[in-house]
Amino acid sequence: MASARPAAFLFDLDGTLVDSVYEHVLAWREALEQVGIALSVWRIHRRIGMSGGLLINALLRETGAEISARFVEELQRGHADAYARRSAQVRPLPGAKELLEHLTANKVPWAVATSGRMASARPSLNAIGVDPSRAPVITRDQVEHAKPDPDLFIAASKQQAVDVADAVVVGDSAWDLLAARRARALGVGLLSGGTAGKNSNARERIASMRTRAISFVISTRSVCAAKRNHTAPSSLRPRATATCAVGERSGTAPLIPRFGKRHSV
Repeated sequence: MASARPAAFLFDLDGTLVDSVYEHVLAWREALEQVGIALSVWRIHRRIGMSGGLLINALLRETGAEISARFVEELQRGHADAYARRSAQVRPLPGAKELLEHLTANKVPWAVATSGRMASARPSLNAIGVDPSRAPVITRDQVEHAKPDPDLFIAASKQQAVDVADAVVVGDSAWDLLAARRARALGVGLLSGGTAGKNSNARERIASMRTRAISFVISTRSVCAAKRNHTAPSSLRPRATATCAVGERSGTAPLIPRFGKRHSV
């Protein structure tokens, strides 16, 4: 029987591998205040994970400010300067370095895909011991569109020579998961970016969904590998009703398994 192919893991950077979300939020607030726009940090925070251009457009639409290419460039420069001054405060999230080392040691393909440009991403990559000249890293500089478009994750999977449908995308924002869905990859959401649900059980619910999602991927990939040899034993059939659309391309959108009741998180 053919063995299941190991899933490739595609990681977001800010808020997923490094604790840098709030530094970005404050840098954006400083850049906005420099051009006379005052916004509460929570309005900025919920947009983190988008590309800088999309984030600016979304925030300026809320204020009614006139948007021009020159104005966007000014804000992006202001953010880059403000973030550079704060980048020394960025720390790896617990276990991030060890996770990447473990995947590498076990020959499981992985890559980092970030909406940030290399100039702002480099300090964070240094913090987790990732050298872009040796490790797979995709930044905004390398794709036409950033999150929530799927370009970053598609480019990262190509760099690893795997089908993006065989990938597990790990991120901390809605924009990561939307990009994962558009890429037809499985998305795993983390709370480490500082966003949470509307009630105290949100963390437990997402943790439970994450565990079940990973189990679903492992079992489904085993079934798909077995089906390729027409020898799928009943013991490998996942409980969720699924097809090999997860992990294999087809003419329709991939099946998204439901894990119990739907929750607002």
